[in-house]
Amino acid sequence: MLGFFKKGLSRTADAIKTVIPKKKLKISKDELEDILLESDVHYDLIEKILSEIPYDEVKREHLESKLLACFNWAYYDEKEFIAPKVQLIIGVNGAGKTTTIAKLSQKYLTEGRKVMLGAADTFRAAAIEQLSRWADKIGVPIVATRQGHDPSAVAFDAIASAKAKGLDNVVIDTAGRLHTQTNLSNELKKIVRICDKAHAGAPHEKILILDGTQGNSAIDQARAFNEMVDIDAIIITKLDGTAKGGSVFSIAYALEIPIIYIGVGETPDDLVAFDKREFVADFLDAIFVEEPQQ
Repeated sequence: MLGFFKKGLSRTADAIKTVIPKKKLKISKDELEDILLESDVHYDLIEKILSEIPYDEVKREHLESKLLACFNWAYYDEKEFIAPKVQLIIGVNGAGKTTTIAKLSQKYLTEGRKVMLGAADTFRAAAIEQLSRWADKIGVPIVATRQGHDPSAVAFDAIASAKAKGLDNVVIDTAGRLHTQTNLSNELKKIVRICDKAHAGAPHEKILILDGTQGNSAIDQARAFNEMVDIDAIIITKLDGTAKGGSVFSIAYALEIPIIYIGVGETPDDLVAFDKREFVADFLDAIFVEEPQQ
């Protein structure tokens, strides 16, 4: 797991080197401010962190506690459910929804679970085709229809089929952008209602996919989706392709929604369960050298 987070933060570590070319035992507050800015931590959070560290020279343990505190409100409690577990995957086009669905499905298959996909992004023909190709590639059934059909009907049929076949998981794609935000909001709310009709309590998780390369700009996007349907969890994709790894702290702090996975590549296996302590440790490893042994 440590290797996955180091991979995800590799470009962020390179950005930190532009501020401090060599790692140190301690850094000044000015250096800390520049490091956090360079890694795309939101400035309001930077000011909070700086104000709460009462030292002119900052050591690893001083910063560690402040970064871990960013995740204090983002607890993840898996809801109780009767199988199949239904997950609704939400996010704007291009965030990596389809690839993430494939990664989740591969993870479930590896764990011995049986999976059904639902191609409920009927707004784009390309989305249906892409998800169908992934379903073929990893060997899972999919319920799909043509562009323009009712996405709620696709969600209903996918859940009903999974129940009839005794499957364990249903993962449903949704449209990322319609003509207006009102259209998108109404569509997502309708899908949520229909999922519950197909299987009481579904969807059990509404998961928002955020593009890590967007950094802090993803926060407003996440707030908008959360207002629409009450997001349960977040997956951050493409973290290995950006120097904005510090935005993960801002996202967790601002939204108070648990981050459950990080995507660090394009293959179905490149999805790692988020661990705040591992993530913080790898971020700090880019700044500090180890304390000498006494």
